[in-house]
Amino acid sequence: MDALACSASNLSPLLGGATNATAAAEYICGRFEAVSNKFVDTGYAIDNTYLLFSAYLVFVMQLGFAMLCAGSVRAKNTMNIMLTNVLDAATGGLFYYLFGFAFAFGNPSNGFIGKHFFGLEAFPSPSFDYGYFLYQWAFAIAAAGITSGSIAERTQFVAYLIYSSFLTGLVYPIVSHWFWSSDGWASPARTDNNLLFGSGVIDFAGSGVVHMVGGIAGLWGALIEGPRIGKFDHNDRPATMRGHSGTLVILGTFLLWFGWYGFNPGSFVYILKTYGESGSYYGQWSAIGRTAITTTLAGCSAALTTLFGKRLIAGHWNVTDVCNGLLGGFAAITGGCSVVDPWAAIICGFVAAWILIGCNKLAEKFKYDDPLEAAQLHGGCGAWGVIFTGLFAKESYVNEVYPGKPGRPYGLFMGGGGKLLAAHIVQILVITGWVSVTMGTLFWLLNKLKLLRISTDEEMAGMDLTSHGGLAYAYHDDLDSTQKGGFMMA
Repeated sequence: MDALACSASNLSPLLGGATNATAAAEYICGRFEAVSNKFVDTGYAIDNTYLLFSAYLVFVMQLGFAMLCAGSVRAKNTMNIMLTNVLDAATGGLFYYLFGFAFAFGNPSNGFIGKHFFGLEAFPSPSFDYGYFLYQWAFAIAAAGITSGSIAERTQFVAYLIYSSFLTGLVYPIVSHWFWSSDGWASPARTDNNLLFGSGVIDFAGSGVVHMVGGIAGLWGALIEGPRIGKFDHNDRPATMRGHSGTLVILGTFLLWFGWYGFNPGSFVYILKTYGESGSYYGQWSAIGRTAITTTLAGCSAALTTLFGKRLIAGHWNVTDVCNGLLGGFAAITGGCSVVDPWAAIICGFVAAWILIGCNKLAEKFKYDDPLEAAQLHGGCGAWGVIFTGLFAKESYVNEVYPGKPGRPYGLFMGGGGKLLAAHIVQILVITGWVSVTMGTLFWLLNKLKLLRISTDEEMAGMDLTSHGGLAYAYHDDLDSTQKGGFMMA
């Protein structure tokens, strides 16, 4: 933000022939400069307050993940899955502080990986303040939280610690550098304007960067571990292993919905920016409001589509399916939320719901078991979100959100040609390849070292009982806690 300029030499002649015209001009300019600096400081304060508030909202999503995961697993694994969500935040905080932020945003750097700001050295800087780190850390642990759902109910506790540290400290930060850093090879904000297909990848809040990364990581973890005991019978037919609390599922869903208003609109980072002439009512604050609306409509559309779609397929109304459909719509709109019209967001959510339903059918066919449908929801719907942006991004919105390059390609269906879509197809391919090589290899090694899956006896008894000192729920007040066999579930 630049201060308004005042020159005493230019002002002095305007004061006429006054004896002390020069001194008066210098005094006036001095006062003017002080007031101007106050406005600049206020602008920084407004923008940083907005960013910090958005970071707090995104962090609330961690509570949403914890409640959603807890409600979606069986009661005997409740303590385990909630503790993994706490540790995603805790281990992610340390590793993102030490390495992750530097790999993601440590500029100047090359197009592949950042190399400054390890341990927040030289913070704050002209480029970043502390609020930006907090915001990006909240995103990193969200990706780790996605993965924890895929491998729930059968994973050793040490494996959670290892994969979460690796994902938040290396795998996710490098992907975010590629697409969000000003030096990233596929970023739409590259300072040298050497953009991929002349556009770069518009993944505004992370359909690919966050949701695909977490979903694909979870996919490999669940594939290598194999399904839970009892998920498929001898004829390969899937059994219903319903989560123990619909109440917690609903609570987690609404907390995630609330947090998404920091996730998507908050990704603007700044709010005090005008798009029109000075004093215009229209500015970045308007785009932020529009982004909140597109986010809302995509989720609503996906929820209703899932409601009636599953009713036709299964013959009943299922609250868990509707919640997952809602979140699938949010995951899909995340990439293009800032550059599409509200009507397009409705289409996004509609298609996302059917993609989730289709991915779940494929999962059953290939005996893939994901208790939270995380890989299908975040991986499948996230990939659709990347494609959707390449189809529906609007020219005027693209130029507002990514200024400085007239003629930038936009959505194919909006008349912008296929270059943006081509860049987004590249994004899907490289994220899939990178996460498969890194996280797939890590889960394979953990499996080979017998550090990934718990024993059959532990899985049957439940991880709360075998690893966490007892069940989450006491069913009899007079029960001796040492008599573990006495716990009975209705």
